Amino acid sequence: MSTTDTILVVGGAGYIGSVVAAALCDKGYPVVVFDNFEKGHRQAIHPDAHAFEGDLRRMEDVECAFTEHAIGAVMHFGAYSLVGESVEQPGKYFDNNVEGGHNLLKMMQRRGVKRIVFSSTAAVYGNPLSVPITEDSVKIPINAYGRSKLAFEYLLKSYEEAYGINHAILRYFNAAGATESLGEDHTPETHLIPIILDVAQGKRESIAMYGTDYDTPDGTCVRDYIHVSDLADAHLLALEHIHQESIVCNLGNGQGFSVREVIEAARRATGHPIPAKEAPRRPGDPGVLTASSDRARQTLGWTPRIPELGDIIASAWAWRQRHPNGYES
Repeated sequence: MSTTDTILVVGGAGYIGSVVAAALCDKGYPVVVFDNFEKGHRQAIHPDAHAFEGDLRRMEDVECAFTEHAIGAVMHFGAYSLVGESVEQPGKYFDNNVEGGHNLLKMMQRRGVKRIVFSSTAAVYGNPLSVPITEDSVKIPINAYGRSKLAFEYLLKSYEEAYGINHAILRYFNAAGATESLGEDHTPETHLIPIILDVAQGKRESIAMYGTDYDTPDGTCVRDYIHVSDLADAHLLALEHIHQESIVCNLGNGQGFSVREVIEAARRATGHPIPAKEAPRRPGDPGVLTASSDRARQTLGWTPRIPELGDIIASAWAWRQRHPNGYES
């Protein structure tokens, strides 16, 4: 794809979307960030990107963005992603993640835009039957978040078959870390590493380890962590790849770290003691979730540049030191 093509980055003021939008700008692409700023931060938008305030659930907003800008391709990060909330408010998740996404696809079809990179999730797999998880593993999501993401994946396949819109579906595992200027700032915060860093900053007294009796080496859950910059690299490679064909890829390091290991790595990275307390298991938490990213490595030529857990946490901590209260500081 030529760098003269304007890329519409939906949700480009959020954590992952902002890093990808910045990477596109740095490569010379014209970028339009489409965001309703419900969760995103205006301060996270690259200075070379054009900010467009709109909501996918309003077709008039989507149409306006495509009318004002000659969009050549789309990157879609504009989903709700809180698992607990999705269980309590499934309608909210299907309205935004499926119907809002469908509005985007309908406008792409009308305007002849043939490329979309979609930010999907390992939640489409549910509780895996085996690990590491491959792209062909059984997909039985266990909450409305995962189901809404999988439903949109099916929409993408249908629009490819009917209208020739190629897609890249990128299923993340645990995104973490920060760049020099962009980091993780969610309200509420639900991800393990930023919550641990809250403890290091004195914003929380301790970190809870939910379940210490799993069938893992130290009894705590094991997860696969991937640096947000490595995710961005994969998105740019996927954008080029879908000139030729659609693709579905897992994005992870391929190795797992337990909750205890993450806490210990954070202690080393921050120099803080980070008290930890044992807590009961949470319903639905699998013991181990790790990815096979062989397809991304072989087909896209993607290799994580920051695979070490300590380096991932150190980058997040360095951003926190510069932004102790997130983007408001």
